[in-house]
Parts: sequence; C-alpha cells; structure tokens
Amino acid sequence: MSPSIEIEERVRYSETDQMGVAHNKSYFEWFEIGRTEFCRRKGISYKDIEAHGYYLVVVEAFCKYRKPVRYDEVFLIRVSLREITPKKVIFDYELLTKEERKLIASGYTVHIVTNAKAEVSILPEELLKKISKE
Repeated sequence: MSPSIEIEERVRYSETDQMGVAHNKSYFEWFEIGRTEFCRRKGISYKDIEAHGYYLVVVEAFCKYRKPVRYDEVFLIRVSLREITPKKVIFDYELLTKEERKLIASGYTVHIVTNAKAEVSILPEELLKKISKE
C-alpha cells in the first residue's frame, strides 16, 4: 500500500438531507474528489490519463458508514493506493473528523483500465509508475 494523502473538505448544503445530515451518495463523490487529488499529487491528473487514451472505470465501490457528518462540518478525506496492476487499480478511503480524527466512513473502489472504445486495456508503464510513486 502506498502512503496516503489527506485533503480537507466541507459538507455543502446540497449534499445533505432535510435534517442537515450528509446523504449517503455524497460519500462516493468525496471518494472521487480524494482519488483525483491523489493522482494529481502523484504527478498525473485524470485529464492526463484520458489524454493518453485510457480510462479508470469504477467496477466496484464500497462504503461503510460509521458516523454521520453534517452541513458545514469540515472533515478529512484520506486516500491510499491498495493495489495497482496494468489492468486494475484499487483505492482505499477514510473520511475522518478534522479535530478528533474519528472515523466517519471507510471504503474502497476497484477500477479497470479501458481504452476509448470501453475495451479492457493495459495502462502503460510510465502511467503505472506515476500513480504508484511514493
């Protein structure tokens, strides 16, 4: 597993229900925010990956909800790379309270590499190295 990155995020009003609690679908959006920032910090953005003709398609996503998070609450998104092969990438996520660093939720996403025709493909070595660098 590679070293994790952390970014700070805030629950937006549009991400909550009538009680001001973040909706369950928002967690997967936060995972995506973390994942794209993880790649960016490794020196390759999703835009760059796609410019090379490759796509990291989500084929499995999981989230275990542990603690509610509410409107305007600041929290941390922690992302790490669990596994990377030429055809598959697995990211792990933790959402944590900012102050106490208590676990809000944890999860993972599994991605396969495809080309522009949505055919399973192999990520070139140069892109593999960028995403997996420490």
